[in-house]
Amino acid sequence: MFDGICNVCNYWIQFVIKRDPKGIFKFLSLQSDLARSLIINHNPNNTQLDSIILIDQGQIYTESTAILHIINKLTGPIRFFVLFWIIPKKIRDKVYRFIAKNRYRFFGKKESCLIPSKELQNRFIKTETESGKTDE
Repeated sequence: MFDGICNVCNYWIQFVIKRDPKGIFKFLSLQSDLARSLIINHNPNNTQLDSIILIDQGQIYTESTAILHIINKLTGPIRFFVLFWIIPKKIRDKVYRFIAKNRYRFFGKKESCLIPSKELQNRFIKTETESGKTDE
């Protein structure tokens, strides 16, 4: 799950897609009702929607840990960055939070969430509203 209006988040999603030839990652905007529901179901004490969130085999990962889990499953030289596991989580997450807190100021934001091309639509989780059903 990612911030659908954040430019750096959208760039990250495109970056992941290019390095995930098997299509193991599916994406969902944090602004969707489904994302909110998933977050509440997995961690009812944290309803903040300001981190990349990875749900993998029932485990939820956020912040730098989510990024490193994603990188670990990608192809190419980016995998070198899994070495950041040796940096303590507190330090990694402090850097992550600084960037996340300032992401709109540093990278700007979009007026609306990313709309994937037809070729990439299968990589994005459709919410009930998007698939033509109502949220009710």
